[in-house]
Amino acid sequence: MTDADADAQSDTVGSGRGQRINPWTAAFLDVAWVLIFVAIGRNSHTEGVTLAGVAETAWPFLVGLALGWAVIGAWRRPALLVPTGLVVWPVCVGVAMALRVVSGQGAAIAFVVVALVFVGLGLMGWRTAVTVMDRRRPRNSAPGA
Repeated sequence: MTDADADAQSDTVGSGRGQRINPWTAAFLDVAWVLIFVAIGRNSHTEGVTLAGVAETAWPFLVGLALGWAVIGAWRRPALLVPTGLVVWPVCVGVAMALRVVSGQGAAIAFVVVALVFVGLGLMGWRTAVTVMDRRRPRNSAPGA
């Protein structure tokens, strides 16, 4: 059975280690992490965690995340650390910083470093967890078994 055949027969994407995850679940995890980053940042700077405030701060990161997904085709193998996570992460932060500068929100060096670290921990972190769990699963067991 080819990868394409396996893809057509299930809700999950890809085959092999670390690949059995629904792309919608992966997208949810990525978006949730970006929103957590934004909420923590806004709260720590006493800007308030309001819907409007979170939307204002999050939109550049969400655009960057979407572009990162598009660049690498993350829906095909969303749980891969390399290349998926390793492309999505810097594209997300890089695009977000460019959009923040263009929109007048600014991108201080300290913020860029914090964003790179925190966003990287989340986007690479859940992918690492999936990979580790997948490696612990016996080779002949089905996903979710």
